[in-house]
Amino acid sequence: MKATACIQWYKRYSSYHEYQEAGDGNRIKGHTYGSGSGSKTKKNDDPAGRSMAVPTIISMLISSVYNMADTYFVGKLHDISATGAVGVVFSFMAVIQAVGFFFGHGSGNYISRQLGKNHAENAETMAATGFIWSFVCGFLVMAAGFLFQDKIVWALQATETIYPYAMEYLTYILIASPFMCGALVLNNQLRFQGSAFYGMIGITSGGILNMLLDPLFIFTFRLGVAGAAIATMISQMVSFFVLLIMVNKSDAIKIKIKKFSFSFRWLKEIFRGGIPSLCRQGIGSVSTMCLNAGAGYVGVVMGTGDAPITAMTVVTKVVYFASSALIGFGQGFQPVCGYNYGAGLYGRVKKAFWFCVKTSSAVLLLFSVAGIIFAPQLIAFFQKEPEVVSFGAVSLRYQCFTFALSGWIVICNMMQQTMGKAVRASILALSRQGLMFIPLVLILPRVIGPLGLQIAQPIADILTFLIAIPLQVSILKEMKEEKLRQAAA
Repeated sequence: MKATACIQWYKRYSSYHEYQEAGDGNRIKGHTYGSGSGSKTKKNDDPAGRSMAVPTIISMLISSVYNMADTYFVGKLHDISATGAVGVVFSFMAVIQAVGFFFGHGSGNYISRQLGKNHAENAETMAATGFIWSFVCGFLVMAAGFLFQDKIVWALQATETIYPYAMEYLTYILIASPFMCGALVLNNQLRFQGSAFYGMIGITSGGILNMLLDPLFIFTFRLGVAGAAIATMISQMVSFFVLLIMVNKSDAIKIKIKKFSFSFRWLKEIFRGGIPSLCRQGIGSVSTMCLNAGAGYVGVVMGTGDAPITAMTVVTKVVYFASSALIGFGQGFQPVCGYNYGAGLYGRVKKAFWFCVKTSSAVLLLFSVAGIIFAPQLIAFFQKEPEVVSFGAVSLRYQCFTFALSGWIVICNMMQQTMGKAVRASILALSRQGLMFIPLVLILPRVIGPLGLQIAQPIADILTFLIAIPLQVSILKEMKEEKLRQAAA
C-alpha cells in the first residue's frame, strides 16, 4: 500500500466548502492550500465531502437492513414471541458492534490524524494493531457468549415464551462475532482513509445477501428463527472477506501482520478515539435490555403478553434505519474533521461541522414528518398484530417529535470523538441511551403506565440535546482561541 496515496487524497478533499479563505493556517509540511492573504481559491469539485458521505450513508443504511430483514421475515411467521426474540438478541449484537466500533473508530480516528500530519508509518502500525486486536476480542466475546449463553438470554430480558427462540438466534450470532468485529474495523479504517466507496461494497454485499438468504432459510428450509440467524451469520462472514479484498484493491493502508504492535502506546490511542463508541454502543445494549424490561412490565400490566416488547422492537428498528442515514453522514464528516484538525485547519473543521448540523437536522425533520404520518403503516410492515401496531404507532410518533434533535447530538459527538476529546465525547455518548434514557424507561412505566414507556426516549432526546450544547460550545471556543494563537504567531 502506498500510504502516500491516502495523504494525497486528504489533500484533495480536506474541505466541505467549495471556496475557502486562504491564510487560515493552510500550510502543511511544505504544502500550500490557497494563496494570497484573504483571497478566495477554489478547492475542489466535491465541496461537501460527498465522495465520503454518500457511500458511508449507503453503508449505514445497508447495515441497518441486516437486523431489519430478520425482523421483517421472522414477522411473517406470525409469532409475536419469535419477532420479540430478534429484538432481545439485538441488544447482545450491540455488544459485538461496540467492540468492533471501539477498535474501528479508535484506530480510524488516529489514522486520519496521522495522515493529516504526514506520519504514514504510524498509520500503518495502527491499521494492523486495531484490526488484529478486534478479531481477538471477537473470539473472546464468542467464547464467553457460549459459556454463559443461558444466563445472557435471561439477562437480555427474554420472557418464558421468547427464551427458546432467543437461544436459537443467539447461537449463530455468537459464531459470527469475530467476523462482525473485524468487518466493522475494516469498514471504518477504509472510511477514515477516504475509501468509503470500497467499504460500501463490502457492507452492501453482505446486506443484499442477508435479504436473499432470509426467506430461503426461514421458509424454504423451514428453519424459522434459526434460519434468520444463519442468514445473518453467513452474510457477516461474506462482508468480512469482501472487505479484506477491498482493502487490497483500494489505496488504503494494507493490513500487515508484521506491523502489529503489543505496545501500550497503540492501545492508549485506540482507547482515546474508541472509548466514546464503546460507551455509545455498549450503553445501547444496556438500554435495550432496560427497554425490554420496561416493555415486559407494561405487557403484564396491560395483559397483552409480548406485544409491547415486539412493538418496541419494531419501533427501534424503524428509528435505527432512519438514524443510520444520519450516522453515515456524520461518519463521512469524520475523516475530513480528523485530517483538518490534525493539520491545524480549525476554520475548515468549524465550517464542515455547521454544514453537517444544518443538513442533517433538515433531513431528519423530513423523516420525522413521514414517521408521524405513516406510523401505523411502518409498524404493520413488520408485524400486523393489532395490539403491536396500536402500541408501536403511538411510540413511533412520540419519538418522531424529537428526532430532529439527533442531528446536533450525533454530529457534536462525532466531532468530539474525532478530535480526541474523549471525556466530553464519552459523556455525550453515554447520555442519550444511558444517563437519560435508562432511568426514564425503568421508572416512568411504573409511575404513569404504558405512556411512560412510549415517551421515555423523546424526553431523553431533549435532555441530551441540552447537555450537548455546553459541551460543544466549549470545543468551538477552544478552536477559536487556538486559531487566534496561530494568527498571532
